[in-house]
Amino acid sequence: MSLDGRLLSGVTVFSTVIECGSFAGAGQALGISASGVSHAIARLETRMGARLIERTTRAMSLTEEGRRFYDRVRPSLEEIADAAADASLSTVNVRGRLKVNVDPYISRMLLAGRLGAFLDAYPDLALELTTREHVGDLVADGFDVAVHFGQPKTTSLIARKLADGGLVTVASPAYLARRVRPETPTDLKKHACIDLRDPLTGRPFVWEFRRQGEILRVSFNSRLLVGDVGTMIAECLAGTGIAQMITIGAKAYLDAGQLVDLFPDWPDETFPLYAFYPSRRQPPAKVRAFVDFAHRAVASC
Repeated sequence: MSLDGRLLSGVTVFSTVIECGSFAGAGQALGISASGVSHAIARLETRMGARLIERTTRAMSLTEEGRRFYDRVRPSLEEIADAAADASLSTVNVRGRLKVNVDPYISRMLLAGRLGAFLDAYPDLALELTTREHVGDLVADGFDVAVHFGQPKTTSLIARKLADGGLVTVASPAYLARRVRPETPTDLKKHACIDLRDPLTGRPFVWEFRRQGEILRVSFNSRLLVGDVGTMIAECLAGTGIAQMITIGAKAYLDAGQLVDLFPDWPDETFPLYAFYPSRRQPPAKVRAFVDFAHRAVASC
């Protein structure tokens, strides 16, 4: 016998009759008439080919088949109720395991050092953070949420913009003490610049400068190409050369005087930062909590 909505509905009515002890009580609990309950039980018995309840005008009792059937289905109905309650709680309670796919730059510059406070706020939550260069297939890879730069490339995900990350060209005071400070972006051809490899193309990122609609692309022969942001920042701080950084995360270095913004008059190049999660009517509370946490972290930088 295949399980369909009508069978499950009939089983639910049958179980409610047993728990309430009468057709009238079951009807009141289910919001239907006593005759509606009687018809539902009759349809279930016809579908099963067995009489489940003996009823008279004064009393009702389970048949032997009805008792065996109730004993079999009651645990399953309880599990369904528990599963529904658990799913409902997950939309309001932050708990369970949260798997996050995050851009390496954001992990290092924005989230590192803040995750402990996030976990302290939600003691029933376990966080699994994986750094990846791209969003990929969240559902197939088992991720609940991703935080990455770039415009959404698929409509299958919900995208919430967290910030418009600007781009800043920086050098350390140690570097500028040895070299004449470049006055314009085109002067970079005379300087040591640190290239960062684009993980999607395998080639260095293009250095662009924008202001009031003007776009300037600068090319040069770099002697240092690195594949991760951490190395690029460390070398820039050490005075090895000039680098381009996203302003999210760079502000602390600039405020501390460890790095200098070389071209503040070219401020319009931006990289939007998004949180992505699978499309659904009501995302779990743990996803909403992490997205809000990431948004606050961005706002503080």
